[in-house]
This record gives sequence, structure tokens and C-alpha cells, in this order.
Amino acid sequence: MSTTQQWRDHFDGLRAYEEAVALLYWDMRTYMPEQGATNRSASIGFLSTESFRRRTGATYQQLLTAMEQETLTGIEAISFAKAKEAFDRDSKIPEAEYQTFITLISEAESVWEKAKDANDWSMFEPYLEKIVAMERKFVEYWGYDAHPYDALLHDYEPGMTVATLDPLFAELRQAIIGLLGQLEGKDFPTLDWSADRETQIALNQEWLRDIGYDFTSGRLDETVHPFQTTINRKDARITTKYDENDYRNSVFGTMHEAGHATYEQGIEPELDSLGLGDGASMGIHESQSLFFENFIGRNQGFLEARYHGLQQAIPSLADVPFERFYAAVNEVKPSLIRIEADELTYALHIIIRYELEKRLMTNELEVKDLPQEWNRLYKEYLGVDVPSDDKGVLQDVHWSGGSFGYFPSYALGLVYAAQLNEALRRDVDNVDGLIAAGTLAPIKGWLKENIHRHGKSKTPAELIEAATGQSISVAPLVNYLTKKYTRVVEAL
Repeated sequence: MSTTQQWRDHFDGLRAYEEAVALLYWDMRTYMPEQGATNRSASIGFLSTESFRRRTGATYQQLLTAMEQETLTGIEAISFAKAKEAFDRDSKIPEAEYQTFITLISEAESVWEKAKDANDWSMFEPYLEKIVAMERKFVEYWGYDAHPYDALLHDYEPGMTVATLDPLFAELRQAIIGLLGQLEGKDFPTLDWSADRETQIALNQEWLRDIGYDFTSGRLDETVHPFQTTINRKDARITTKYDENDYRNSVFGTMHEAGHATYEQGIEPELDSLGLGDGASMGIHESQSLFFENFIGRNQGFLEARYHGLQQAIPSLADVPFERFYAAVNEVKPSLIRIEADELTYALHIIIRYELEKRLMTNELEVKDLPQEWNRLYKEYLGVDVPSDDKGVLQDVHWSGGSFGYFPSYALGLVYAAQLNEALRRDVDNVDGLIAAGTLAPIKGWLKENIHRHGKSKTPAELIEAATGQSISVAPLVNYLTKKYTRVVEAL
């Protein structure tokens, strides 16, 4: 067997472990009975450790050495370079510590869910103390050039650094606060957003069909904290949470997760056998989910074309003119909950988490002080008082899974999505008309050609530069938000 075939077989084997772990996690977050958590965590820890061994063991080291001697094709060379970098990083973590960490975060997620339900920070705090302590150790194992947080950013946004993010987020924060000032005193319409669960299920199914989500390669289920997971290239699943007091969270959240799944379904399958069958970064992934949620789902033409159906499904909308509905959907109101935030203030939620994570990794902030600091920043950035920890520091699942460095990807996703939206409109005619008609094939084709098909064979910077002709910039996002909210305010 040739060395390059052994290389592909190695990644096919890893993919099998990843599929098993992904399915176990999906079940744990959807249908698993409560009492199954401990055993499930142990199983996930075992399988993840076996996968880790395959990525760091002697046999793999020998394969890496053999690949260095091979004449590789362009895509094989990219595969080898990224795998070698990952190996150098993974092999710095002692195996026993890795297994301890995986088991810990599996347990912590279940504890977090109970703590959130009970509004009891003290339940979750000791688990988070252990997670942060291990993350700090891993940062030192990996090493960094300028800032400890850079080592964590690498996992989610290769090439991104604090030195780049700090001025980028400062510019974005300033622009958002400026727009908020212009909207001060504007009264957005207040509507009844309640809808029963069955109505929301039907709406979600309808909108997913409208945007061409492939149900033969995915499914929609219910969970506490919505997510998308890829079991394999032909099984990209999405979940949602049905809030009978506000159906917006479900329908727009489902569009968000469908964007993730569309990306996964569009990656070239042959990249899986080269270890390149994932998204380029979490920021690029979020750009796709936010594109579907905001640039399609909240598009004026898309909503107007479906408004009659909404009025039939939701009686409280029967006598509400579309203009009033559209203004209400796009209400700007600083809020407590990230996933319920409006399009304008969303990035401020992310910047708060970014600031807290940075300080945790430099030991400037301790876990015990997180609730107090969280509440202070929400008051400073968004002007809201946090009444309880379940609506504050306990609201996100990410820290229970050890996903430090992940949050900035959400804001970067907004930035990338706006840049891609601008480039799409340059290259494709009548984008708004296509969205309104539900004729998304040209749009999805453009996204697949420029983003999806490449998997992680290209870096985020390479993808954005090639698709837009620009490096990362907040200007398209600021322009989009300014134009949109000027239009919304004029209709008030």
C-alpha cells in the first residue's frame, strides 16, 4: 500500500471516531435520559482518547516521517502541512491530561444545564474552575508569541491574534454604539410574538424547504441550546429551541443552524480523506450561519413574500401591516441574552465574552469573580442590569465544553458575512429578488464555489481575500447596518 493511501486511510479512520463521538454528543443534547450522563461522558472520553492516540502515537509519527519523503500533489501537500501543525500542537498535551479534560467537559455540560435551570452558579463554578485551570496549562504547553489568548484563538480562527482583534472590535463597538445613539428615542412597534410549539415546527419546516435545506442529508430536532452537528458528509443535523412566548428565536435560530449545515453539505467529499473536510474556521462557519439568518431570513423581500403565510399561521398578525411587522422584527433593544439579541447589538455580547476570556487566560480574572464582572460589563456596554445568573454568566454552553477562544468567531462571522454579501451582490444579479422568490440556487452556488467546497484547504484570510478582493474589514458590516436601520427607522 502506498504511503499516500495509508495517509487517506488514517483520516478515514479518524472520521469514524469523530462520527461516533458526534452522534453520542448529539444524543446527549437531545434525547438521552438524564441518568445516562455519567456513562455517556466516560464513553465519549474513551473514544476521544483513542482518536487522540491515533493523532499523536508512534504509528502516526512514522506516517508523518514517510509523507515527508513523498512527492505530493497540491492538495496532499496542504493536507500534510495542516496535519503536521496539528500533530505538533496535539503532541504537547499529555495523553492522561487530555482524557481527564474530555471527561471533565462531558460531565460539565450536564452540570451546566442543571445549574442554568436552577439559577445556581455554585453548582457549575467548581467545574469551570477546573476547566479554566486546564486551559491555562494547555496554553503554556502550546506556547504563544504575544498573548496567551492567541493560543486558544488558533483552534477556532487560524491566524487570528489579539493584536488584530483588539482594534477590529474597538472599531466595531464604537460604530455600534454610534448607531445605537441615532436610534435612541425611536419607538419600535410592540407585537405579540407568541406561537404554540406545533405552529413553530411547521414554520421551521416550511422555511427550511424554502431555502433548500436537504432533509435527505439532515434533520431538525429540539434541544436546550441550539446547535448544528455533522455526523458525516451526508448527515448534517440541526436543532432548535421552541419558545412559545417568542417564535422569532426558533425560526431565525433554525435559519442560523441551517446555514451551518448548508456549509457542511457543500464541502467536497474527497477532502474528508485528507483531513480537510471541515470548515475553514469557526468565523467562516459563523459567516454562513449568520448569512442565512440575517442576510436571507431577515431580508425584507424574503419576509414580505412569506408574510401572508405567517398571518395565516399566527392569528395575532392578521391585522398587522407588513411594514409594522418588519420594523418590529428588526427592533433594536439592548438585551440580556446573546442568542436573543437583535442584529445591531449582537456583537456587543460577543465583545463582552472576549474581554472576559482574555482576562481569565492572563490570570487577571478568576472564575469566582466572573458573575460580578459579567454583570458590570453588561451594564457598561449594553446599559442593562443582569437580574440573575441564568440570564447572565450561565446562559451559554460554550465554557462548559472548554470552548475558550470560540466566542470571537461569532463577531468575525458577522464581519465576514457582510463582506461576502457585498461581493455576492457584485457578482450575482438581483440578489434581493432571488431571496424573495426563494430561488436561492445562484446564491448558494456562489457560496459553494467561493467558500463551501474548499473545506479547510484554505485559510479564512485566503477565502475572504479571494472572494471579496479585501482583507478583513468591518466597513461592509457598518455600511449594511447603517443602511438597514436607516430604512427601518424611516418606516417607524
